[in-house]
Amino acid sequence: MASTIPLSLFLALLFFFSPSIAQPVKRRALLPVTKDAATKQYITVISQRTPLVPVKLTVDLGGRFLWVDCQDNYVSSTLTPVICDSMFCRLSQAGACSGNCTGSSPLHPNKDCFCSHLAYNPFSRTSTGTELNEDVITLQDTNGSTLGPFLTPGKVVFGCADASILKSLAKGVKGIAGLGNGYVSIPYQLIYRFSRPRKIGLCLSSSTTSPGVIFFGYPEPYNFLPGIDVSKNLLYTPLLTNPISTAGSYFGGETSTDYFIGVKSIKVNGELVLINNLLLQINKETGKGGTKISTVDPYTVLETSIYKALVKAFTHALTIPRVKKVAPFEMCYKRTSLPSTRVGPGVPTIEFVLQGKKSTETPSFLIYGANSMVAVTDEVLCLGFVNGGEDQTTSIVIGGHQIEENLVQIDIDNKRVGFSNSLLFRQTTCANFNFGSKQGQELGGLEIM
Repeated sequence: MASTIPLSLFLALLFFFSPSIAQPVKRRALLPVTKDAATKQYITVISQRTPLVPVKLTVDLGGRFLWVDCQDNYVSSTLTPVICDSMFCRLSQAGACSGNCTGSSPLHPNKDCFCSHLAYNPFSRTSTGTELNEDVITLQDTNGSTLGPFLTPGKVVFGCADASILKSLAKGVKGIAGLGNGYVSIPYQLIYRFSRPRKIGLCLSSSTTSPGVIFFGYPEPYNFLPGIDVSKNLLYTPLLTNPISTAGSYFGGETSTDYFIGVKSIKVNGELVLINNLLLQINKETGKGGTKISTVDPYTVLETSIYKALVKAFTHALTIPRVKKVAPFEMCYKRTSLPSTRVGPGVPTIEFVLQGKKSTETPSFLIYGANSMVAVTDEVLCLGFVNGGEDQTTSIVIGGHQIEENLVQIDIDNKRVGFSNSLLFRQTTCANFNFGSKQGQELGGLEIM
């Protein structure tokens, strides 16, 4: 199957997914998301199937599509396969078909020829062939301040995997919620099924007991207790495209569904860190280099030379004794040797200077102590950056710990990413969205703790 998308199909996509034809009520869908204490994975629940069943999933911000374990008692009266050569099959950039495909063609697809793809588990780094299907899901609505009703159920595309690929996922998790920049990921599906534009508001809580939240659809406001719209004063940088897939397994011709941004330089306490700037650019032929945002990596992973330069600058700026390192971290300190501030331990600020929409704009993603330091014991804090090696595919992978207690808005329609920087400065957190009496700890009867 060709992996490129024909012009006619692309135009059809624009027609079906155009926000201009969306429902005029500017509401959005919502998912609570909780950090798993054991694995550091970010967990949510989606109600799927007929009758609806709550399904516990790990969030992969760059994941190509939703996939779930269908081997363990998957029962639904609304489950239907995605036919090979159908619109959604081609949009998925699948490179395989299964079943009786004899005589199948784009104009006359065989109803027994099913679209196949690769379900990838980024934690075990394993993949398996999966048939794409459609089934009902429903999400809760919100006005940006409080919970609203559940949306009318609508079908979305997902991969039907088997239990063998669940290894290394958090306890009770049955699949991956793929939110990536691809035509069959959850954000794109919500455009088609629920008339929500392609915008993600990601606010990860550092707490393992109180959930953060993911918004889909129309932006502002994002109101958090005590009445703070955390979308105010977002700093925007262009959303970049990597033409080569950065997934662990993929078909030839697939583009990356990870969200890339342009880091121009790195500073520590305002001082420029000397690095090879070529590593900050995406190589359009190999897909290597650049910077992406990840909910899979718990901590920011840096190419070796960048890592060493950052560590050197950090230790130069923080001249206090270190203690024995704790894997996977190298720079560790006694907690009592660091002062406390509103935004965590008083350590040098790490700044990722970003591309601006205009050459005169220089937005920055600022990483303060709460996001740069990790408590490995009650007494020891370590710099939460990891050496990714010399041959790392993506030079900078901004991990979950570094974006906790920040609102990150990914605006696919306008090709930009907004950063609030630490909400602790505004005396709120990502756990302060008003989920009501349930506090977001249950959805459809299944705890997500």
